[in-house]
Amino acid sequence: MSAPLYPNYINGEWVEGPTFDNRNPARWDEVVGRFVNGTPEDVARAADAAQAALPGWAAMTGPARGALLFRVADILEKRFEEISADMTREEGKTLPEARAEVRRSINIFRYFAGEGARLGGIVAPSERDRVHMFAFRKPVGVCGLITPWNFPSAIPAWKLAPALICGNTVVLKPASAAPLSAWRLVEACHEAGIPKGVVNFVAGPGKALGEALVNAPPLRAVSFTGSCGVGAWLHEQASRRRLRIQLEMGGKNPTIVLADASFDLAVENVVNGAFFSTGQKCTATSRAIVEETIYDRFVEALVERTKKLRVGDGMQPGVDIGPCVDEAQMNTVLRYIEIGRRECGEPLCGGRRLAGPDFDCGWFVEPTIFAGVTQDMTIAREEIFGPVLAVMKARDLRHALEIANASEFGLSASLQTSNLSRMFEYIYGIEAGLVTVNLPSAGVEYQLPFGGTKDSSFGPKEQGPAAIEFYSDYKTVYVKY
Repeated sequence: MSAPLYPNYINGEWVEGPTFDNRNPARWDEVVGRFVNGTPEDVARAADAAQAALPGWAAMTGPARGALLFRVADILEKRFEEISADMTREEGKTLPEARAEVRRSINIFRYFAGEGARLGGIVAPSERDRVHMFAFRKPVGVCGLITPWNFPSAIPAWKLAPALICGNTVVLKPASAAPLSAWRLVEACHEAGIPKGVVNFVAGPGKALGEALVNAPPLRAVSFTGSCGVGAWLHEQASRRRLRIQLEMGGKNPTIVLADASFDLAVENVVNGAFFSTGQKCTATSRAIVEETIYDRFVEALVERTKKLRVGDGMQPGVDIGPCVDEAQMNTVLRYIEIGRRECGEPLCGGRRLAGPDFDCGWFVEPTIFAGVTQDMTIAREEIFGPVLAVMKARDLRHALEIANASEFGLSASLQTSNLSRMFEYIYGIEAGLVTVNLPSAGVEYQLPFGGTKDSSFGPKEQGPAAIEFYSDYKTVYVKY
């Protein structure tokens, strides 16, 4: 039986054409679906459709737009298990992780649906007699949304929902490695009755479609999550046109473990942050910086706990870690592991591509720990985006902060401690946009701003109230009465 066909979605219609395969990274011989390979011409038509739909969608009241987003959430809720299984099969993360992500996507749509009745402005007293002045929010215009494969539902949701509730129209371009989860969101938008042209979806090659999108004349804003290299290119292109731009890029996130931490909890948090979702999170822990008085004991416990993790097909019960998303990503991880071997010797655990009947048809890499890592080593500086952890030693908190901050990235960071004063010293001293205490470095909620510092991010933050700031602008009014 042939795999199902998933067309592009332009101006309220499903558009077919030549296809590419979306394969299961745990069983690469399984084709999850065939996606239409979009062209620059498709992007241009989608942007034109979004421009044509903009006046009507922007004129709709915020609560009316919110009612449609609530309907989208309800449709996703009814298909919860199907969409979760789709995600595991296309991206590789375990089914419990996929369920949590789909639940988050549903909650994101409901959160921003509620914002439709709260899109406030500013009222201020005038210095002049009988002058009433105020400012209200208006949409930015046509928005291009470029999303990655590692959170193939949540990231499209947290861009799409706030863009729509503010009255914008969109062209969504998902990652080719995992487009089905984003397609399911668009399908729900279609079935919810969102007017034609408001939401458009074009899958296909990133470079050609990204270039077409950022140069489409109707475009007024672009939101991107992905690699630093592509982000830098997009910034250059968008700046030429003075587009509003939002970039979320890489990370080399530290977890600092102090001697006064709850030991077992710290071990669990580091393992969770480093290895869950196969380490394929921009907020994953890739550096564990451990106070020297507990270093040896902590490393021993960390290795022991990591060896208990079960790697396999994420659809199977009891599996903790799935495969890398594709062969190219697996080879990148294996290349960094070889660099780690040259820099600091054999890893304390892991370090190999898994083989055997359960693994030969997938892109599986063992969870890997290197100890004795120093700041000058490649594996301490460059983003790997896989299940590889570099463990480093620090004399105390201040030394740990020096190590943690000696990075071009500044996305997320975690501290494990029971000392209140050290907690605040860390909060105010760490150079990261997202900080956690006694939690993994990965794992955020949708109600608060999300984004990093330094080379990790550029532009306004995502999620929570900050998303409304990016996807809307002010119109200021003065009335003499």
